[in-house]
This record gives sequence, structure tokens and C-alpha cells, in this order.
Amino acid sequence: MTLQREILEMDIRGQICPSSLLLVLREVNQNYVRLEAGQLEVLVLTDNRDATGTIPATAENMGLHAEVEKVSGYYRILVKK
Repeated sequence: MTLQREILEMDIRGQICPSSLLLVLREVNQNYVRLEAGQLEVLVLTDNRDATGTIPATAENMGLHAEVEKVSGYYRILVKK
């Protein structure tokens, strides 16, 4: 049986910290049960370099994992179990 994962994409380019962190934290908190169960991943698109440190650190503190990837002109942060 294959586990179906949903991806919630958040495009927060143009936001700066701390608002970028707060926007992501709100979604993570609202969907924590599904994230913890591995049913959901949150994909964050940001052009704020500070967010590449604050969002993964916060996710790790919540028992989740975050991967940061730099792409052309912005960053992709994947938050998952």
C-alpha cells in the first residue's frame, strides 16, 4: 500500500522575517497531525534568506524535518516528517 502524500505549497516570496516564519508556523500548527503522520508536506517558496534558517530550525524544534534548496532567485524549503 502506497502512502499518498499531499503537498501544501506556500509562495511567500516578498515576505520578510518574522512574518515569513509566522505564516509558515500557522500552517504547520494547523496541519501538524497530518504532517506528523506523514500525510502532508509543506513546500515553502521564499526569497528571504533569513527564512532559510528560521523555518528549518523551528520545524526541527517541532520534531519535523526541513530541507532547503536554492533555486534561481529564491529558496525552496520542504517541511515534512
